[in-house]
Amino acid sequence: MEEFEASESSKKVKTIYISTVFGIAMVLLMIGLLGLILVHANNLSRYVKENIVLNIFMDDAAHETDVLQLQKQLDANIMVKQTQYVSKELAARNLQKDLGEDFVKFLGYNPLSQSLDVYLKADYANNAGIDKFKADLLKNPLVKEVKYQQSLVDQMNANLTSISLIIVAFAGIFVILSVALINNTIRLAIYSQRFLIKSMQLVGATKGFIRKPFLLYGIWHGLLGGLIAIVILIGTLYLANNQIPDLVILQTRTEFAIVFSGVIILGIFISAFSTFLAVNKFLRLKIYDLYR
Repeated sequence: MEEFEASESSKKVKTIYISTVFGIAMVLLMIGLLGLILVHANNLSRYVKENIVLNIFMDDAAHETDVLQLQKQLDANIMVKQTQYVSKELAARNLQKDLGEDFVKFLGYNPLSQSLDVYLKADYANNAGIDKFKADLLKNPLVKEVKYQQSLVDQMNANLTSISLIIVAFAGIFVILSVALINNTIRLAIYSQRFLIKSMQLVGATKGFIRKPFLLYGIWHGLLGGLIAIVILIGTLYLANNQIPDLVILQTRTEFAIVFSGVIILGIFISAFSTFLAVNKFLRLKIYDLYR
């Protein structure tokens, strides 16, 4: 009979710990998904900003060699991500494709100017940075005009700022709720072991000795929960990339490694810390309080 009761008790404890691990995994999965959303949103913001083009139109008297020399200087500029030289002939071909007719033949000459298309780095793709860059360019005698869509830049930066604030606020609230959920899950698991904790304490075991195995289990459960969450996250990313192939341009292995490492570290920390608090609570309880 005693062996049967011991076996049933062991099964009950295993069931509780398994449910605890999966509870932690589901919460960490939500945190991981939020982390991936933040990564993709940040990369999308950078991608959009770095695809804003500044059209630098050259003076009609400028020689191609001088324009190419200016291009090299711009490539060396800390604000510039990349540049592209557009000759008069290439500009004419591009416009002919857009118009669907040969305007050069109709006019008898090519009225377009050679130009440079400049793409700035994301950190400088705002009106303040662009205006400063534009003012410096206009001091060059080779440059006739600099054009960019100022209203688009204003709207883009305002929208990206609003979206970022919403995501960060949501992330903060969600992390707090996630910590609370994991903490409650672990407290319930430790609650089933409250009599064992008190028995060890009554026979003279020190608090550190009693805490140690529970903390090790807590670390192990956090690690397992994190690994399960990561496996599901990888599967989710695989399905998402199959459905939306263009997501690949917003993804880097380094950022994924940071998110996955963060999920495991957060899982271990929250699990171990919650276990520490829960065990301490039952160590402080009086015997008659254990039945409440």
